[in-house]
Amino acid sequence: MPLLFESRRMSTMPKKIDPELKARAVRLVTEHLSEYPSLTAASAAVAKQLGVGRESVRRWVIQAQVDAGGRDGVTSEELEQIKSLKSRVRRLEEDNAILKAAA
Repeated sequence: MPLLFESRRMSTMPKKIDPELKARAVRLVTEHLSEYPSLTAASAAVAKQLGVGRESVRRWVIQAQVDAGGRDGVTSEELEQIKSLKSRVRRLEEDNAILKAAA
């Protein structure tokens, strides 16, 4: 019997990137940004050099700029707080559902 493949993309866990590699990528893009026509071009060059995805490098640089106050957006610290609060809300909603079912 032939195997049937689903057309949906399989969900994969994101890779854990070494923080030193991420910091190096951000530093390299920042140092050499003036040599390229855009952030995307600089990110692509550094990504190729380090063997990581260009979009990942571009996002890391943007997040570093946000964290440093050089760009508007949600800081890494705020993102962690949001993630923690969403998790807490989810647990409380589950607890409420259990209590309602028991009542």
